[in-house]
Amino acid sequence: MFVIDCQTGDLSEAAAFWSTALGERVIVDDDGKYARVGDYDRSPRLLLQAVEHTPRIHMDIETDDREAEADRLEAAGARRIETRERWIIMQAPSGHRFCLVGPQGEDFAEGTKIWGDA
Repeated sequence: MFVIDCQTGDLSEAAAFWSTALGERVIVDDDGKYARVGDYDRSPRLLLQAVEHTPRIHMDIETDDREAEADRLEAAGARRIETRERWIIMQAPSGHRFCLVGPQGEDFAEGTKIWGDA
């Protein structure tokens, strides 16, 4: 999933812009913090998120075991920035931030990579 971080407390303006720019319907969640863009059953998913930090785009990686995935990626050179209740913020060696999140849709199992001991 790609997440467009919008520095705002109200996603309505961002939702209107991205709806027009992408020709997709944008649905703002009841709490006003997230907005789903287009057909959310299609990958990659696109999400708008209201944030306080500088606007940017980041990627969420879905996993059924956030801790194990964080350990695997730390061994590959990533750094754990912060653990929150539902996600882990990581930083790639290139400096790019991304999040490890739980499954976001019913199609999670389709095409899922399974990491072995190899």
